[in-house]
Order: sequence, then structure tokens, then C-alpha cells
Amino acid sequence: MSDNDKKMTTSELSDNELMRYARQILLNDWDMDAQLRLKSSRVLIVGVGGLGCPVSQILARAGVGSMHLIDFDVVSRSNLQRQTLFRESDIGQPKVAVASRALAMHNEFINITHQDVELNADNITAIIGGSGADLVIDCTDNFTSRYLINQTCRTLGLPLLSNSAIGEVGQIALFDKQTGCYECLFGQDKDDNSSITQNCATSGVLSSTVSIIGSMSAQIALDYLGRRHNPIAHELLLWRGRTMTLQKMRFATNKHCPLCHA
Repeated sequence: MSDNDKKMTTSELSDNELMRYARQILLNDWDMDAQLRLKSSRVLIVGVGGLGCPVSQILARAGVGSMHLIDFDVVSRSNLQRQTLFRESDIGQPKVAVASRALAMHNEFINITHQDVELNADNITAIIGGSGADLVIDCTDNFTSRYLINQTCRTLGLPLLSNSAIGEVGQIALFDKQTGCYECLFGQDKDDNSSITQNCATSGVLSSTVSIIGSMSAQIALDYLGRRHNPIAHELLLWRGRTMTLQKMRFATNKHCPLCHA
């Protein structure tokens, strides 16, 4: 990176950045303003696995200004089938450390930080609240984490892009102040949900499923950060790979939701 590039602020693009992002800036409904908004944005990604890898890669290459990664797992051999930031030589290393190094090689103009930590009820508010994130992206693989992240984001007033993938099925929803939340959509009966323990380790997942869902989530994140637009407001996207179908399901704020009607 040149000295001139280092001096650039979030309110301007260097010549090298203009060349890098030229194909985006050419879009009629993206333009320079959207690119600058993206450059000034900070994203928090929880989970750097099958979904976190494609989401973070696309956002990094597109030019999101700052990205903070959170995960507590290490790279295993079974990850290599679908987690595209990792290689054989990375086995046994912390995912966030490996992912941060790889993403920095994708785009030297963005700021990437990470924490090797498991979020829980005791630390999540301080970590997410102190991140300065404009958007939190949930790429975890279990319902317990999703409910906890949703509760924290709702309490802090932060937008949450939630996505999941298992087998050949994926779901995406973007919750902000104008929509209901994850709990409005999926209910409060966490203990009675038979799928609460389902994840890729127990149910399997096709590598293409996480790539498709991750790419669609990145598209939604770019739209939200660059254009300040929620393209799936009040909707759940449901992808079924086996039948190659994509559905949109409307949802509303649940008047009995303890988070939205506290």
C-alpha cells in the first residue's frame, strides 16, 4: 500500500481503490457514494465457518471498511470441504487468526481484527456493544447462539443479519429497528424446539449450500451498508437446493415478543 493510500480517509478513495472497486462504482444504483458508505462501515461477523468464510471474503473484496471476526474454534480436517479460507496446513490453528490473515491478503485497504472467544451471557454485551458495528452478521451454527446474539442486538439497537445452512437448506433474515426480530420469527420455545441441537456436525451440509447462502447474505449486507436499504425487510429467505427453489416468507413483529415489546 502506498503512502498516499494510507493517508486516505473514509470520505475519499485513493486512485488504487478507485481502480479496485471500479466495476462496482460503474453500477447506476451503487456509484461513489455507496462505495464511500461501505468504506466507512464496520461489520461484526460471529462465526468464521461455512457461512462466515464466504460472507467475509465477499465483503472484504468489495471494500467494507472494518471487519471484526469472532470465533473460538480451530480448523479441523472436516472444515476443508466447505470453509474456503482454510487449507490443510491450517489444521489445528484458531479459525479467526487464519481467516484474518487470509482476508488481509484479499484486500490491503480494509481493517481486520479478531477475537478468539466464545460468546456467552456474561461477555456478549460488552463485546458486541464495544465493537462499534454498523451491522452484526450471525454465522453461527446453533440456536442457542442465535437467540443470544438476537437478544443482545435487540437490546443494543443494532441491525442483525441472521443466516443459517444445514443439509441443502438455508435461511436468511435481516432484522433492524423497522422489523421484528429472530424471536418474533422463530418463537420463544427454545427448549421445545427439536432442531435445537442440529448443526452441520450432526446433520451434514453440502458445500454449495453454505456458498450460496453466504453469497446471498453478503449481497444483502452490501445493499444495507452501501445503499442503506434492507432488501428483505419483514421477510425470511428460504433456499432449498434439492429443488432449486427460493421462497420469501413474510413475517411481522410479534406483539407477545418480550424483546420487541419490553
